[in-house]
Amino acid sequence: MAPIATSREEFDEIPAVVGIFSAFGLVFTVSLFAWICCQRKSSKSNKTPPYKFVHVLKGVDIYPENLNSKKKFGGDDKHEVKIKPAVPKNSLHLDLEKRDLNGNFPKTNLKAGTISEPENGTSKLFPEGEKETVSPDSLKSSTSLTLEDKQEKLGTLYFSLEYNFEKKAFMVNIKEARGLPAMDEQSMTSDPYIKMTILPEKKHKVKTRVLRKTLDPAFDETFTFYGIPYTQIQELTLHFTILSFDRFSRDDTIGEVLIPLSGIELSDGKMLMNREIIKRNVRKSSGRGELLISLCYQSTTNTLTVVVLKARHLPKSDVSALSDPYVKVNLYHAKKRISKKKTHVKKCTPNAVFNELFVFDIPCEGLEDISVEFLVLDSERGSQNETIGRLVLGASAEGTGGEHWKEICDFPRRQIAKWHMLCDG
Repeated sequence: MAPIATSREEFDEIPAVVGIFSAFGLVFTVSLFAWICCQRKSSKSNKTPPYKFVHVLKGVDIYPENLNSKKKFGGDDKHEVKIKPAVPKNSLHLDLEKRDLNGNFPKTNLKAGTISEPENGTSKLFPEGEKETVSPDSLKSSTSLTLEDKQEKLGTLYFSLEYNFEKKAFMVNIKEARGLPAMDEQSMTSDPYIKMTILPEKKHKVKTRVLRKTLDPAFDETFTFYGIPYTQIQELTLHFTILSFDRFSRDDTIGEVLIPLSGIELSDGKMLMNREIIKRNVRKSSGRGELLISLCYQSTTNTLTVVVLKARHLPKSDVSALSDPYVKVNLYHAKKRISKKKTHVKKCTPNAVFNELFVFDIPCEGLEDISVEFLVLDSERGSQNETIGRLVLGASAEGTGGEHWKEICDFPRRQIAKWHMLCDG
């Protein structure tokens, strides 16, 4: 019996030994895992990050209408990355550490040898050692100004033009503006940016970023237009509008620059130009066009039906470009706007046909305190729309507006249409 009892005691000691070894193994595993984590953390803290932060300006490559619709300047970004050529660092990549206290970048010296190539593919056509040609017109930019324009200096715009024959690409580099007037009377400075339109089609509209609190903004932004034949360049006109951003109201217009490309030879290479900024050619109060409106008052349902039918003889928005008109309809009760509608935009036409119907609920009995305002606006992509003309119909309106209103009140449930002259907005 003694050997059997001894073997039982040894068998009972085995689980205790296994438990002790398991505990030591668990402690060792946890300690090893913690040590590995600490080593990885320390190695990551000492290692420099593999990336470098750069600021890339957006919306620089603009595609014409005759290419694929996905390549317009609202197209797919992923598809654009595959086909977009290499972009110069000087015009697209900015060193954030070189900005001043206002967030602006230092000026770039406008020397003939310092202008960067917009695309790598142009090295064969335009060697680096080739000097830029300066337009002879740029030396006489101030001779065409009137005496009134010379008295009020609005600054000078500097830009360059280039054409890539291999890719049929027309490139405009907006470099800087100097000597702009202060549009903010309190801070005696401006927040300038530039809009550019290619006339006469007015299909290509681009704008630069806003530079804060400066009268000498250095933009250095390149806009590339693909698919434009070189023979067509002579028929185009560049229209630059210099504005100052206003957070709380409509942006202030500083002036404009108009560049007809007829007679400008771009086959010799990049051309550096400058022009004096002049006052914008504001529309005259007369000749704002006419608007055909149909009204019908339903006394039983207390509703007013407004039909915007046509517009004719609308003025041009720019020097040689047609407007993209649409009509905004506002309903007022006791001088308070209670409802608003708008039509679709009609592209590049002075005689627009809308044929759009709107029904307004009248909150009171009768139309004594009701008036309808019509605003004809020019659609501007990426900026505030400009008012072409204004029309008010109501009991207190003068001229044809008051007569039209009186007729619909005297003859309810009858659709009455009349032409009305537009006045200043």
